[in-house]
Amino acid sequence: MWKRWSRVRLWLSNDFRNWNIEEYLPRITCPVLLIQGRDDEYGTLKQMDAIRAGVSGTIETLLLDTCGHSPHIDQRDAVEVASVRFLERLPG
Repeated sequence: MWKRWSRVRLWLSNDFRNWNIEEYLPRITCPVLLIQGRDDEYGTLKQMDAIRAGVSGTIETLLLDTCGHSPHIDQRDAVEVASVRFLERLPG
């Protein structure tokens, strides 16, 4: 419980109030598989759009219904299938 609370306090601190990684997205040139749950309590579709617009490499997105912040837990099979397909299409 303490670990969880300390993370919450960190994310709610003034140091993280304006934290944003969008300026770094153009540096990502490798293929990206972006997975998010439609019911994510923390992530938004707007964030997915910003990532999709900001990344320089190719990007695939998977938005999962009946899925929260942990797609690898909430929709394990769908994440596994999408990940394998994504990896199989990579060159080399």
